[in-house]
Amino acid sequence: MASVRFPDDTLAFLHELKDNNTREWFSAHVQDYQQCCVEPAKAFVIAAGRELRELIPGIHAEPSIMGSIFRMNRDARYAKETPYKTHLDFWFWEGERNQAVSGMFARVAPDFLGIGAGCHGFGKERLPMFRRAVADPRQGARLAEVARTAAEKGYVLKGKAYKRYPRDFRTDGLAAEFLLYGALYVHVDEPVRLVTRNGAMLEACVRHWRELAALHEWITEFVQYAR
Repeated sequence: MASVRFPDDTLAFLHELKDNNTREWFSAHVQDYQQCCVEPAKAFVIAAGRELRELIPGIHAEPSIMGSIFRMNRDARYAKETPYKTHLDFWFWEGERNQAVSGMFARVAPDFLGIGAGCHGFGKERLPMFRRAVADPRQGARLAEVARTAAEKGYVLKGKAYKRYPRDFRTDGLAAEFLLYGALYVHVDEPVRLVTRNGAMLEACVRHWRELAALHEWITEFVQYAR
């Protein structure tokens, strides 16, 4: 496994941005952002892509902003007071990026390393597809098995959003509880110190991604590529 790491300056930059979240400060530190965030982020994506393709052959790992590296600036319409994120986000997906539903993801925050997989929101178009898959006896049984296996390994599937079951869906299936979900994902936190240790962040990510690959595959097969 590649010995990639983020420099100590990465976490220092994120902490400073947290305390100085203004366009003026960021503009004055663009070169720092490029050097201690963007460049090591690209190296991480390349290394992560090699590992992920052994788990999920068709997964995309693009070492660029708006590829597998999310941009730092928030939507200006909703973030006038805090125009920038104070973390680095990574995403790896299958198919067309703008059509992808599930993915493997990671987050480098000032105080933690976040790792996970799945979908943070199905949206109006994909939610009916998700519910049909949950209610289908075969597909629902597979999801129930994914959830059971994940729980045995200490993972918690998140995304519950509704108190009432949707109309016109049977609620006695093996995965019926997920009819109350509007998203389906797992997120775990690891110590931030892993980020700056040679290979430690990548090793932790791959370890969790390997365990969560079945969740990603279920969403991709039965929601993203649903017919």
